[in-house]
Amino acid sequence: MKRSIFPALLLSTLFWACSESAQQPALVDAANFRTPDNDAINLYTLSNDKGLIMQVTNYGCRVVTLFAPDREGRMEDIVLGYENIDRYLNNQGERFLGATIGRYGNRIAAGRFTLDGREYQLSTFNNGQCLHGGDTGFDRVVWNVDSLAKDYIRFTYLSKDMEEGFPGNLDVTMVYRLTPDNEFRIEYWATTDKPTPVNLTHHSFFNLKGEGNGTINTHELCIAADRYTPVDSVLIPTGELADVTGTPFDFRVPTPIGSRLDEKNPQFDNCKGYDHNFVLNRTSASDLEFAASVYEPSNGRYMEVWTTEPGLQFYGGNFFDGGTLGKSGKPYRYREALALETQHFPDSPNQKNFPSTILNPGEEYHHVCVYRFKTK
Repeated sequence: MKRSIFPALLLSTLFWACSESAQQPALVDAANFRTPDNDAINLYTLSNDKGLIMQVTNYGCRVVTLFAPDREGRMEDIVLGYENIDRYLNNQGERFLGATIGRYGNRIAAGRFTLDGREYQLSTFNNGQCLHGGDTGFDRVVWNVDSLAKDYIRFTYLSKDMEEGFPGNLDVTMVYRLTPDNEFRIEYWATTDKPTPVNLTHHSFFNLKGEGNGTINTHELCIAADRYTPVDSVLIPTGELADVTGTPFDFRVPTPIGSRLDEKNPQFDNCKGYDHNFVLNRTSASDLEFAASVYEPSNGRYMEVWTTEPGLQFYGGNFFDGGTLGKSGKPYRYREALALETQHFPDSPNQKNFPSTILNPGEEYHHVCVYRFKTK
């Protein structure tokens, strides 16, 4: 794949479809993302003509802001993030805000797996597990920006053989696009020169009330899944594909997130709430299909998630404690954000009954995730 650093572009004209009285969003200053040590890091602004404005840095391909209108046309930034690059580089709070995750999203037990008769040891830091690609995952590298337009940015990255312990040179291309259908569309491609596990995903934390504006437990969540994967005390799947029927994990009809969190359930003890992979009810192997929706009744913002992947990780913000301030100066408190990560299942290299995540030479990894925005 061709690699070149595309120069930063300041988009002076922003478009949004909202009421005449709506205020212009308070964008983060691009100058806050320039560093004396790495002039390849920049902040980019994308927009479409239907009401979405997004700012992205190529440090970890992080979504820094995402402005969307409510039913009255009022714009609000609905993702968590920081106001300058230093806080992403040195932050002691939530590491993965808005980031691209790889090589392997979610957990691999003890950071070990065996492939073609050889055992590999990955870097570990999360209760002795490998989480989200290791200590220096794709969230902590500077991606190349190969092309850029008003509504589109293309990133590339070469993950070298044995980076974080993973075999093979993995060549990754990823595109972020704000579509005319009011979607934030993410598309991934990857190839390798050795067999290797690959499970890329996106880790924006959403609050449809606006970042730092209160609980997400009033959000009404729907997940198209009859089953989920229970986990043990260190959040590694047990291997069971459990039926959601009669449990707090049944979101097959829209349900307020907080409505069943007080129920006694050993899975809530393990995860302090929701932090689970759901087995999506797919009708095809690789078509783009509906996975989930989220609706906030107080303002009418509605988000759908569509994907080509077999799983969806739903995380309910259980580890935020108010000790971190966001880009607007508001604290990020307990259960005030959620993540919906389209992916393969956690620990798949060690779970023979899970769909395989092994990419071989001559094959192409391809993954599409769409966050579609509407109002009701």
